[in-house]
Amino acid sequence: MSTNESNTEIIGQGVMSTGEDTRIFPDVAACIDCGGCVVACNRTWDTPRDEQRISISTMLEGEEGAEGLNANPNQAMAQGEKPGETSIPMQCYHCENAPCVSVCPVDALVKKDDGFVDVRDDVCIGCQYCLSACPFGAPQFPGANDGSAEIFGTGGTMDKCTMCQERQDVGKGPACAEECATDAILVGTSDQIADELDKRDSGAFFNDEAMEIVFGEDDAEAFGV
Repeated sequence: MSTNESNTEIIGQGVMSTGEDTRIFPDVAACIDCGGCVVACNRTWDTPRDEQRISISTMLEGEEGAEGLNANPNQAMAQGEKPGETSIPMQCYHCENAPCVSVCPVDALVKKDDGFVDVRDDVCIGCQYCLSACPFGAPQFPGANDGSAEIFGTGGTMDKCTMCQERQDVGKGPACAEECATDAILVGTSDQIADELDKRDSGAFFNDEAMEIVFGEDDAEAFGV
């Protein structure tokens, strides 16, 4: 099997392809806030419990959604209705128009030709501009309170989801997506993700502006933007 064929092989319902131009995006309607993605990420990259490259944000906790839409927050939002309790996997989505890359004053963040947004640890000065710019709260600064960072008045070195590029280089999907019990984290090309959300009758949870940041103006059209 050729590399291209292996990259387009369906690994799981959530992971549809890996490698160059692969995107990662949540199916919010499928997330049950089990925390499996957080555990999978921490275990795979041996990060401490209090450092999370992926987290689950829950909104309207304990509230019911609009009648008939309680199980589909995406449709509820699209119709201007109350979605009810909704859990959203939040991580770096390796945006096409990455605001973090645009605001970094020292080019520590780069959008690579293969689509991944990478952090150059040896260049980051800890200014945390990227944290202010990212609409998804992806940048983390786990060393912000370390001695050297406090002494020199920096915010530490930025850390974030790498989309498990090292795993993708050998044909595996991101750990969070592969271990998600409900396939709430989708990995594939923009068209594959849009088609999967359409098959599930889920739709995209984010608004048009956010979708154009994540996928770019042209690819966002596949999601009806």
